[in-house]
Amino acid sequence: MNVSLYQAAAAMNASARWQDVISENLNASSIPGFKKQDLTFNAIQSGVMSSGSESVDLGDTRLPLPSSSPVINFTAGQLNPSGSPTDLGIDGSGFFEVQLPNGTTAYTRDGEFKLNGQGQLINKQGYLVLGETGPIQLDTASSSPIQISASGEITQGSDSRGKLKLAEFSNPQLLTPAGGGCFLAQNPALVPNPSNSSIRQGFLEAGNTTSSTEMVNLICSMRMFEANQRVIQTHDEHMGKIISELGNPS
Repeated sequence: MNVSLYQAAAAMNASARWQDVISENLNASSIPGFKKQDLTFNAIQSGVMSSGSESVDLGDTRLPLPSSSPVINFTAGQLNPSGSPTDLGIDGSGFFEVQLPNGTTAYTRDGEFKLNGQGQLINKQGYLVLGETGPIQLDTASSSPIQISASGEITQGSDSRGKLKLAEFSNPQLLTPAGGGCFLAQNPALVPNPSNSSIRQGFLEAGNTTSSTEMVNLICSMRMFEANQRVIQTHDEHMGKIISELGNPS
């Protein structure tokens, strides 16, 4: 049995998955605070079958196959001025905390906030932005400007309105995407710690990918797919020639 035939097919499957990831990155690259996904490919040493590796079972033989897995890239994006006093960017590795409708705490880098009708600070999905003592409550009747310091202290005129709560994780790759740029800390190994990151009022963090970068990745993935496709075609031609010659002894 030709091992390389199975490995080329597995590589084509990984290339197709890579293209799916690239499509998602392209679609969301303009969202503030967006974190792209990268696809990691494992290396296989010839003749070695590591535990947990993907394989194909051919009777007494197990053939190792290359596999891929998507991971979230939490590299910080560029901070761009927006001019809105409720737009906030994080300079550092911290996350804003927001409260989902079911009461669960989620974490986000998207600081495009606004006020709801009750004067509470919310994100684009309407989730309450949390401070150290709960949701941030502002006075909608006040004409005083909203000021937010680098440490997260919120004032409206001479009145203090609380302090934003920032969290960070030692291994953010374990966070679970929850949609809308939010993440959940569902893994037991994830413990939110207070963050010393700075807050920039009137700034928004851009996504950490660009359309040009993703288009280059798309071309690479297509070339990898085509290369493995040619490997399969070559093996198919060789097998056809062998069968033809063996079937015609004369």
